[in-house]
Amino acid sequence: MDFSFLKDYSPYFINGTISTIVIAILTVFLGVIIGTILALMKISNKRIAKAIASAYIEFIRGTPLLVQISIIYYSISFPKFTILDIEMNRFIPGVIAMAINSGAYVAEIIRAGIQAVDKGQMEAARSIGFNSIQAMRYIILPQAIRNILPALGNEFVVVIKESSVLSVIGIVELMRSADIVKAAIYKPFAPLIVVAVIYFILTFTLTRVLGFAERRMRTSD
Repeated sequence: MDFSFLKDYSPYFINGTISTIVIAILTVFLGVIIGTILALMKISNKRIAKAIASAYIEFIRGTPLLVQISIIYYSISFPKFTILDIEMNRFIPGVIAMAINSGAYVAEIIRAGIQAVDKGQMEAARSIGFNSIQAMRYIILPQAIRNILPALGNEFVVVIKESSVLSVIGIVELMRSADIVKAAIYKPFAPLIVVAVIYFILTFTLTRVLGFAERRMRTSD
């Protein structure tokens, strides 16, 4: 297989890789914010909040990411402008859609992490004068983070791979970069092989880093 096209088209793959990493970081960051709010709503004693959080999570997890991206993209209209050659009128709706989707999964991760903390911790915090918000902030969440981090890292890996769906709305991430190169050189397979290798390097490296961090956390226990 001929990969000589890399000499002329490698900038497309480099820019696509950078775009994919930026999308994944923003998605997980916003997803954690959305997921934390949803998780706290779901474990609260207020029925309406719990019902809203449950409905959101079930709906988002029960519909394809591609459909969600299309709905957000055609529902939210941004003026056309670019930052670092990235079309933000496509980029912003794409990241919002990915964050909305990721938030539903992160919510379940955070909920499970919080509920894994011994119930006695909350009772102990309340007994020394903390209200429920203070107890959650200063006692429960710090302990839950240790349970949450490994699963959150796996969500990061998933987001990197799922970001390829954003190519359908024209965001130039890795998959879209491969499409551009395919059209330019009239060779479909070689650019896809390059993209597959880049995805593998990203996810394999991240998985190993997460494994190392997890082992360090266990050692420090």
